[in-house]
Amino acid sequence: MRWLRKALICSVFVGLLTTLPVVSKDLDYPKARRADTVETYHNTIVPDPYQWLEEDPRNSEEVAAWIKAENEVTEAFLSKIPERSSILERLTQLWNYERYTSPFKVAGRYYFFKNDGLQNQSVLYVMEALDGEPRVLLDPNQWSEDGTVALRGLSMSEDGRYMAYARSSAGSDWQEWYVRNLQTNEDLPDKLQWTKFTGADWTKDGKGFFYSRFPQPEEGQQYTSLNKNQKLYYHRVGSDQKDDVLVYHRPDQPDWGYSATVSEDGRYLVIHVWKGTDPKYRIVYKDLLEPYGMPVDLIDNFDNEYSFLGNDGPVFYFKTDLDAPRGRVIAIDTRSPERDNWVEIIPEAAEPLDGIGITGNLFVATYLKDVINRVRMFRMDGSHVRDVEFPGIGTGSGFDGKRVDLETFYLYSSFDTPPSIYRYDMITGESELWKQAKVVFDPDEYTVKQVFYASKDGTKVPMFVAHRKDIKLDGNRPTLLYGYGGFGISLKPRYSVTRIAWMEMGGVYAQANLRGGGEYGEDWHDAGKLHNKQNVFDDFIAAAEWLIKNDYTKPKKLAIQGGSNGGLLVGAVMTQRPELFGAALPAVGVMDMLRFHHFTAGRYWVDDYGSVDDPEMFETLLAYSPYHNLKPGTQYPATMVTTADTDDRVIPGHSFKFASALQHAHKGDAPVLIRIETSAGHGAGKPTEKRIAEAADQWAFLLETLEMDARRR
Repeated sequence: MRWLRKALICSVFVGLLTTLPVVSKDLDYPKARRADTVETYHNTIVPDPYQWLEEDPRNSEEVAAWIKAENEVTEAFLSKIPERSSILERLTQLWNYERYTSPFKVAGRYYFFKNDGLQNQSVLYVMEALDGEPRVLLDPNQWSEDGTVALRGLSMSEDGRYMAYARSSAGSDWQEWYVRNLQTNEDLPDKLQWTKFTGADWTKDGKGFFYSRFPQPEEGQQYTSLNKNQKLYYHRVGSDQKDDVLVYHRPDQPDWGYSATVSEDGRYLVIHVWKGTDPKYRIVYKDLLEPYGMPVDLIDNFDNEYSFLGNDGPVFYFKTDLDAPRGRVIAIDTRSPERDNWVEIIPEAAEPLDGIGITGNLFVATYLKDVINRVRMFRMDGSHVRDVEFPGIGTGSGFDGKRVDLETFYLYSSFDTPPSIYRYDMITGESELWKQAKVVFDPDEYTVKQVFYASKDGTKVPMFVAHRKDIKLDGNRPTLLYGYGGFGISLKPRYSVTRIAWMEMGGVYAQANLRGGGEYGEDWHDAGKLHNKQNVFDDFIAAAEWLIKNDYTKPKKLAIQGGSNGGLLVGAVMTQRPELFGAALPAVGVMDMLRFHHFTAGRYWVDDYGSVDDPEMFETLLAYSPYHNLKPGTQYPATMVTTADTDDRVIPGHSFKFASALQHAHKGDAPVLIRIETSAGHGAGKPTEKRIAEAADQWAFLLETLEMDARRR
């Protein structure tokens, strides 16, 4: 179910070069029309002069013209930065290394994804043995010339005969599912449309799979309309979508969504019923050996998390936060499902249970100890077997597989450690290196440490800080502070080409683990959502103040960055403390907190944000909504907003409105721009070429606006 939450929610020269800042007094911003539109909330009138920018540019000539004009201004600014091309060149060099995913095994064959370096999309390979010769199974780069058609879902029948896979175009959340015969490597006529926020799970006989879909939206509304009335279907291989069997639907609950899992023994269909981003599910199951059997409600409320892990016959295992905000594992016997009969298998620990699965007949549990991974293995009765040791401050992920598997794989990386993939023996606990990335940088030249600082209310917050070892920390160092702080998502230390490029340029990189995330369990998450959302902004501001106080940087050299919910974070703190930052990079952000729930997936975020329908939440949301808190005559930091025209997760209207209001309100010479990508979405599936170009423009923007001394190689 972690993939579902992610889908619903909201990353060359030698010597010193000093650049002079380009200032906005030479920029002629497009004059966006200010309408007299207002909205009334609980007897409060709120102006919304740029509401017209919410329109899909494919349906509005005015919006399309505004986009064109804004992009021309931004391109004119960026094109005058002499180092832009060299930054692009260096990023391209750094990105050009072979990248692998951890292999997974189906019917005796190994499958993995590989990118040769600069391919727009990674390629799916298959091999008969781990040391065998891989062959291409699926190459998404052949689907479009510009790489904007991406693979977004994959599921194979247990016998290895069929593969269901999903494609999306231009970064949209909408997906089309296809079926490939793996014996002939040819696609069948099957095509499933109007699906999003769904996987595909096969029945044990391999004749078909379960999936969810929405009704077809009205013409021209597919990128903006609300997603409601999802239904769960069964598709039989070789049949037309119109003949798919409706498995489960609650017409009285149009806001509910459904995710289907077939138990590993093939006996049960387990349906997670969800209505938002919080992992709080109702559970419905059906005995697949009883063709006329009705679905049975096992959990009939949304009070807690119940993530299905597997089963022993009628005994189901779940990860839950019931009476355990840091997570535990319980067993429910469906023959006697009353709560008094539930059995605790793995109790709550001092650290939050970040994730867990069953592989090799062992529970493989990932805990977070101050944001550092700790993987522990338990027998099915909950007794501890062993821990997995990782080197340094980094993140290990993977360990997927089936109950019968004797091996699994995991990936380890850190800020200064490129990804390495290991084969793990489930019997002996031995790790063996399978693939290691060969990159063109020396990790010994960098240092990574974790610090803890006090937020406004005294809460201790962790933060990672990384930089080149040879730079002088004299309070004058350009620093990039990154954050997210929402939806229970934890920011872990991982390798990033763009971060390496930033540190090569002499910059410090800081990553703050704000409240609202999942770093310390559900209590940490709760402390940064709904009426507590201001805590997230206070944590981020306190991180900036700590970096300044401890002689890393100063306000005019400090940049902040975040995407999606992190874009909201950047928008909120730059409106609350504009003098604290030299530059801001809000990406695909939720900027209008009063209307976000009217579009596409926005209604799901009410779990974290609340809604203006509640009078008290309206006051809270209005108090920090970035779009509504821009004050005319204020000197804001240099800002480059980034978004994309086909983002149907956080519609680009959020960024359009914020950028227009910012340009109207801003007083000062710092540039405030918006970069609008075409044929791209929220981020998933974005082609490598577009990712490199966007990062190069962001670093070039910071190079100019932070008056940065940059080391080139």
